[in-house]
Amino acid sequence: MNRKLYWKNRLPFLLTNLVCMIALTVFLFVIGNSLSAVLLILIAWIVIVSVGLGFTYWKRKRQMQRLLDMTGQLSERYLISEVMELPEQAEDQVYYRILKMAGKSMLEQISEVKRERLEYREYIEQWIHEIKTPITAMKLLCENHRTDWTKELLLELEKTTRFTEQALYYARSEHTEKDYSVREMALSNVVHQAIADNKYLLLQNGIHLEVEEMQDTVYSDEKWVRFILNQLIANAVKYRSEQPILHFSASRQQDQVVLVVEDNGIGIPSADLPRIFEKGFTGQNGRTVQQSTGIGLYLCKRLCEKLGIGIIADSSDHGTAISLSFHINCLIQEVQG
Repeated sequence: MNRKLYWKNRLPFLLTNLVCMIALTVFLFVIGNSLSAVLLILIAWIVIVSVGLGFTYWKRKRQMQRLLDMTGQLSERYLISEVMELPEQAEDQVYYRILKMAGKSMLEQISEVKRERLEYREYIEQWIHEIKTPITAMKLLCENHRTDWTKELLLELEKTTRFTEQALYYARSEHTEKDYSVREMALSNVVHQAIADNKYLLLQNGIHLEVEEMQDTVYSDEKWVRFILNQLIANAVKYRSEQPILHFSASRQQDQVVLVVEDNGIGIPSADLPRIFEKGFTGQNGRTVQQSTGIGLYLCKRLCEKLGIGIIADSSDHGTAISLSFHINCLIQEVQG
């Protein structure tokens, strides 16, 4: 509580007391009281008013500080009216009722927004599942009638699939616990599946693949990790060099298995590197590529956080390396060792 403002608000009360003291002093002198008697009465008045104001200030400051501490401990601070005690003073009770009304209105609006977001997310998920059927059908038609034209179409269908998957995982990223299934998976299988998902993209852009032998298995959700790898592959192709190479490797480091996806592309400027996982951030390279949205790496980071996977990026003028770190349970590590 601001001390200066508190006493400033008490100025009308203090001025009223001062006027009353002056009037009483004049009255006491008129009726013949001595100076010592008048001074004694004035001193007693001042002492009583000072003690009363000091005690009131201390009590109010203590109440306000307790209220501030209570509010600071709440994760949802708009619920303060639900936990605070009913004030003693009449004017404070008016503010208490206002807080109650505001909190109720806020809760109603939050519930409405949550309901609308849930409905929208469910619609997006349903639409994406529906659109996958014609996409799959078109892929089968193209693969059964191979021509130069269908090869181009298959590439575009791969992009369409990747964008629809991105929309689906973005919609689900807030509630991953309802969708993922953690199981033992071989890193080599996931890497090769991700490569197969992007085979036309890789062939069309002349990407040379280097996949080291991987014997490690980790525990995670195969579908989500596959999606993350798809995003990393798409980025490597998007920012490729003239003779592009995409390298996959895995190694065990203490209690972690680290999967590294490395390319020899144009790299990421050092000034942009700390922000590449921010939503919507495209950076210097993104301004030269019209397809850049700043969503892919943001989604990768968000999903990795949900799955407990570490993700870091290292880049130079000669390419970019993205490392995915999978934690190994101590008991599992002993069994596998």
